[in-house]
Amino acid sequence: MTEKKHHKEKDHKHEEEINETQAEVVATPEISEQVSAEVDALKSQLKEAESKLAESVEGWRRSVADFQNYKKRIERDNEMMYVSMKGDIIKKVLPALDDLERALQNRPEDNGWANGIELIARKMQNMLDAEGLKRIEAEGMEFNPNLHEAISHEPSEDVKSGYVIAVVQNGYMLGERVIRPALVRVAQ
Repeated sequence: MTEKKHHKEKDHKHEEEINETQAEVVATPEISEQVSAEVDALKSQLKEAESKLAESVEGWRRSVADFQNYKKRIERDNEMMYVSMKGDIIKKVLPALDDLERALQNRPEDNGWANGIELIARKMQNMLDAEGLKRIEAEGMEFNPNLHEAISHEPSEDVKSGYVIAVVQNGYMLGERVIRPALVRVAQ
């Protein structure tokens, strides 16, 4: 009898499972609408999240690019400031070099003291050359207002009009920047 009872219980459980399945089948259209609505809601949330992510990534990329540009600008500004400061310091030293060169133009022959002054002037010129200072060539060249400053215009038979007759004071450049223009006399 226990076996019969057990068999009846099994049949009863099986009937309940069939009834539940039938109830689910009956409820499927309502559930499918509900599931469809939830899927649509989730898809729209996913699209929103993807668009917010894309905006965030784009903002991040812009920030990184702005920072890189900032770093480059700061480096460029620092380099320009360094060159400017270097030029200002060199500009202050040039009058002493001019004085040494003028002294050497009028030096007595075979004088040990004058030879020492010449050595000092060469050392000073070599230091400035090592820093990138270049003398502006002017004598015999065509007058260039970017490199030369005319202190007089004189008639000359030996030099064509618009060309430099003589250099009164040497001019110098540091890289591409004119530190001091050459003071020149120009032929008319």
